[in-house]
Amino acid sequence: MTLKTRFVANGNAPVHHVMPTRPPGGGHDVGSMVSEATERATYRTVFAVAEFRTLWLAQLASVIGDQLARVALTILVYDRTRSPLLAAVTYAASIVPGFIGGITLSGLADRLPRRQVMIASDVARAALVVVMVLPGMPLAALVALLFLVTLIGAPFTSARSAVYPDVLSGDAYVLGTAVTLTTYQLAQVIGFAAGGAVVGALGARDCLIADIATFAASALLVRLGVRARPAATTRAGRLASPLTDAATAVRLVFGDPALRTPMLFGWLAAFYVVPDGVAAPLAASLHGGPTAVGLILAAVALGCSLGALAVGRLIGPANRQRCMGPLAVAYGLLLVLFASGPGLLLSLLILVVSGLCDGYQTAANAAFVTAAPPHRRGQAFGLATAGLSLGQGTGVVLAGAAAQRFAPSTVIAIAGALGALGALGLMIRRPTRA
Repeated sequence: MTLKTRFVANGNAPVHHVMPTRPPGGGHDVGSMVSEATERATYRTVFAVAEFRTLWLAQLASVIGDQLARVALTILVYDRTRSPLLAAVTYAASIVPGFIGGITLSGLADRLPRRQVMIASDVARAALVVVMVLPGMPLAALVALLFLVTLIGAPFTSARSAVYPDVLSGDAYVLGTAVTLTTYQLAQVIGFAAGGAVVGALGARDCLIADIATFAASALLVRLGVRARPAATTRAGRLASPLTDAATAVRLVFGDPALRTPMLFGWLAAFYVVPDGVAAPLAASLHGGPTAVGLILAAVALGCSLGALAVGRLIGPANRQRCMGPLAVAYGLLLVLFASGPGLLLSLLILVVSGLCDGYQTAANAAFVTAAPPHRRGQAFGLATAGLSLGQGTGVVLAGAAAQRFAPSTVIAIAGALGALGALGLMIRRPTRA
């Protein structure tokens, strides 16, 4: 299952320098030249690129299935144990492994053909979920298999992230990023909202079967609709050790402020994912059932999707950079409103409005890929998503533990305050443009 990450397709955080019209080292095929003639692209030009449409459809199918499965497992664990902590641990099991996989496996997206990496990852994950649906599978085994599914997903995410700049460039890439983020969030809305109802009516097993089908569909779409490209580096056949890959990625990203600053902004999602992590106990505290859990998760996803759409389409390239920091701060401040202990309807409204501020991630994706060397994109995205995975997983586990002693709404408010302070600190340290 995919994690709730804004590095889902491309990168994940605001950057404070002006993007060039074309990412350095971008591909020279038809898709990469879509926006060369104009500074401002449109969604029509983005969807005119066949490879982008294929990747978009594969993402749509996969994310819907993933969210159905995640809701099913989270509710299943909470219903059996009535433990907010164990429910949060289950949610984190679909996140934390991304840290390990991002650090150790993302280099495969640079050393092997990226289409090949995506297909192999989809097939392997489908096989693991097949095991999950076997009758009598204990909860511990389900969580362990979920861990492996997420682990194997890391090279897929890095490979897809690295392919996008070869398909789109310039402002078309920015709009493509908005589309992928919006699609991810809207697919979450569908998956989360339907997930609660499906689990209540049919059970967790059907949701997992749906996830198998989406992995298979994604693999087939990538195989038929994405052009085969050679490995990004001439060292394709020389696989480095995981530790060597990790050290290289750390030096690459942390040694370059143009990569480091956006990544740190993106990692603030560790605080903003808390409402997702405590969705089950929050719904229970508001006297809601499985449907309420799905609505809470869907509210966040809906707000984020609308925010990405607005920033990508309605705000010009220069202004996108200026609004990044303020939006990141506002996101956290809006979550602080949970300190008042709102009811279900007001809670959903706060989650939608705060999610709108997630639009700062749209420009962030484009800026990150602009700064990443083409032959090291896989490793750069791998480290970024790895840290985000670790932060989100840690955040939801700590939030789940706190929700056993404090009201879930209080936990969300504290997380929002911490996120706002972190964003404010990054704004203060923001380097001055020449």
